[in-house]
Amino acid sequence: MKVLLLGSGAREHALAWKLSQSPRLTRLLVGPGNPGTARVATNVPLKADAPDEVVALARREQVDLVVVGPEAPLVAGVADALVAAGIPCFGPVAGAALIEGSKAFAKEIMAEAGVPTAGFQVFTDVAQAEAYAVEQGRIVVKADGLAAGKGVIVAHDAQAAREAVRAVGAMGTAGQRMVLEELLVGEEVSVIALCDGERYVLLPPAQDHKRVGEGDTGPNTGGMGAYAPAPFLSAAQLSEVGEQVIAPTLATLRRRGIPFRGALYAGLMLTRQGPKVLEFNARFGDPETQVLMMQLAEDVLPLLDACARGKLEQRPLVVHPGASVGVVLAAQNYPETPRRGDRIEGVDSVSASCPVFAAGVEEKGGAWLTAGGRVLTVCARGTDLAEARSQAYAATAHIHFEGMHFRRDIGAKGLRAPAVK
Repeated sequence: MKVLLLGSGAREHALAWKLSQSPRLTRLLVGPGNPGTARVATNVPLKADAPDEVVALARREQVDLVVVGPEAPLVAGVADALVAAGIPCFGPVAGAALIEGSKAFAKEIMAEAGVPTAGFQVFTDVAQAEAYAVEQGRIVVKADGLAAGKGVIVAHDAQAAREAVRAVGAMGTAGQRMVLEELLVGEEVSVIALCDGERYVLLPPAQDHKRVGEGDTGPNTGGMGAYAPAPFLSAAQLSEVGEQVIAPTLATLRRRGIPFRGALYAGLMLTRQGPKVLEFNARFGDPETQVLMMQLAEDVLPLLDACARGKLEQRPLVVHPGASVGVVLAAQNYPETPRRGDRIEGVDSVSASCPVFAAGVEEKGGAWLTAGGRVLTVCARGTDLAEARSQAYAATAHIHFEGMHFRRDIGAKGLRAPAVK
């Protein structure tokens, strides 16, 4: 099969790395890709969120499947254009991708589907939102639209709630409408389902680390690292998430005439009352994908292809024993305005057993330079979480660039977690 993968981050590098191992693959194109994907595939110049451009390339190259990595092409209607052209696409149409593109729409779907989630109110007037937030005190303020993973602010008192509303209201288009919801308490876990519009298979639960500093301190980021499986959900509980969250959401979208074919990401809070959905994403998570591709012990290509064609077999996935850890190496001043152009040293000295997935990287004169906030994700798989963490951090010691920073507690919560059965 000839596959076109859209995107240019570490998530896409991880997907390309996994797809390149498939015996069914004949050629893998990545548009636009990055210097890391160029090592396992052929990069092609492409504006990934331009539907006509994507369709034209897919036709010209006679690709058998398009896999969409980031959310922007989905919301822009790339999947709609591909489906209309008769080209199988792993990634939902724009109507279904709105479950990520609009927090208010996601809440509407959850209410209709009976999916457990936090109580909420939707506002378009900043003054009204501010008054409600101050009254509540402890609250979560979310930009309704896409905000590159940074449109969520958790406030623990009235003053912080006021500031959060003002900050979200100043985000431009994304913050013109905002969702204010009750602050849930518990462990956060990411569950990603591969879906064909009706059926689904569940990847192992993962845990992301969203704040920039150790101990979950500092501002939110796009994600500073992840590990899988997260030990907070047993196999039985994971199955229940599928039945109580994924299945009813798919059924509701299908009834609305917008079947979801792609990766449905449920961000969960494990409360005392059971798992509740914090958010849905319409694509693979980043950095969760990096560790999930490490854990998946079977060929990913036929799974993605079956989802795109509506022919998925609902069954448990084959996964490796043990655990995988991914540590994000970030540029100086991330998550504010990251510094660019610093030379990256040591990537090629890392063992092949510890893949280094590129994100904010550009290549000049054969050298890799920083070109974004999250620069690299260093991954490792071990017989258990402790071994995977040890190997991942040992691998990071080989890599250096000016201003490089990373969290040293990725997976620490998992080590302290009581065993689940």
